[in-house]
Amino acid sequence: MITLTSTLFFYFYRPSEMHRNKRQNTNEIMKFLVCISKAPDTTTKISFTDNSTKFNNDKVQFIINPYDEWYALVRAIELKEKLGGTVTVLNVGAADNEAIIRKALAIGADDAVRIDAEPDDALFVASQIAQHVKSETYDIVLCGKETIDYNGSEVGGMIAGFLDWTFVSLATSLELNGNTATLNREIAGGHEVIELTTPFVLSAAKGMAEARIPNMRGIMAARTKPIKVISPVSAEKFSSIVSYELPKEKSGVKLISPEHPDELVNLLQNEAKVI
Repeated sequence: MITLTSTLFFYFYRPSEMHRNKRQNTNEIMKFLVCISKAPDTTTKISFTDNSTKFNNDKVQFIINPYDEWYALVRAIELKEKLGGTVTVLNVGAADNEAIIRKALAIGADDAVRIDAEPDDALFVASQIAQHVKSETYDIVLCGKETIDYNGSEVGGMIAGFLDWTFVSLATSLELNGNTATLNREIAGGHEVIELTTPFVLSAAKGMAEARIPNMRGIMAARTKPIKVISPVSAEKFSSIVSYELPKEKSGVKLISPEHPDELVNLLQNEAKVI
């Protein structure tokens, strides 16, 4: 098997003068911002209310979106432990999201920001995050590649658009040497190696890091780590949920004897209609 590798060097992008000045004022400490969202546990039985227009939260166990936690957050913490710096987690949501925020702090984040708004529109969420980033000195913004409940894969690219930063999607590894980063991501037929300079936004996919379980020391420390709550900025929401619909239940399996391939062909053609 031959693996195709292509290497791209992003020399066209340079950090803004304002960002360079801010980096000098912070003594070159690398600052990571990890965006986390709340999602239902994967074992949750999904149901809807109000004529299928609202998600039913009753008896639902919520978790940190796994792509945000296992890959984006853990990799940022690994780099902080290796190179120094700080890791801040950011969540757009209501006060009851504090449980997932505290877990992120227990895993190893230094502090947290919660923007007090309902995350019911991707562009709205991205605008809130971008506005916060503009007020700080973050070098890298990390998101999971998507949420497991909506699978939109939108917010990371939108954040980068608002900030006019470089965006790398579906990254599977991240290494840093000063303010130069090397990332890998899978593409059709192989993988791609990308080199660029901070600041930038990335969405993390499987392979970026391995999941961590908070230890008792981390859980105790998380109780006193700060969570800054800020009000949302004015931003228009361009989408809304009209209704939800559960997928159709899977039908029973039909077993066809290997001695009757004609029957199999007939079912695939006339019943399943796939050939």
